[in-house]
Amino acid sequence: MTGNLSTAVRQRRVEPHDSLDDFPTPPWATRALCEFLQNGPPSDPLDQRTCREPAANRGHMVQPLSEYFQRVIASDVFDYGAGFDQQDYLFGPAPDAVDWTITNPPFKLAEQFIERAIATSKQGVAMIVRAAFLEGVGRHQRLYSENPPAYVLQFTERVVMHKGRLSPKGSTATAYAWLIWLTGPRAEWSTRLRWIAPCRKQLERSSDYEGYQ
Repeated sequence: MTGNLSTAVRQRRVEPHDSLDDFPTPPWATRALCEFLQNGPPSDPLDQRTCREPAANRGHMVQPLSEYFQRVIASDVFDYGAGFDQQDYLFGPAPDAVDWTITNPPFKLAEQFIERAIATSKQGVAMIVRAAFLEGVGRHQRLYSENPPAYVLQFTERVVMHKGRLSPKGSTATAYAWLIWLTGPRAEWSTRLRWIAPCRKQLERSSDYEGYQ
């Protein structure tokens, strides 16, 4: 029997074990998160908050975060030439605490990123992950049963991430969601599922892709 060879299926996000997991996040997807944080529960005044992006890549998430947050501290374990500090977020001394930690973590290290982010964030943590990250008996035992997210924000539109480049074009078979942990007084909330309504047209800007198309 012939397998499914559609373009979307061929573009599933699968990476070798030692990969840097270089899949830049479209800026509109980060703005969708910030709009949720700013305008709905948990409704936080982001322009008075600091944010850390510890897997900054080429800065495609840093730019939209800077539109909402007072200050964004950006770094990455690899030097992509964007001028950010080259730091290993997981190993060595814990970084100074910030209000929020927001990033697209390497899939195989996402649990470690979440653990460190929760320990060093005063307000909350948001991670964009493949929807498949919600699955897994081991992950449930290690993470969700002990410290479930306050919110799961499931995209209704597909967030297309290309390996090594940012482009407004393309398709994907991979679904994404934002997971949000609240580390302040509201951290006792049980997990709430929300859908991110179609918003790409409203939140996307042509300047997001200058030099990358």
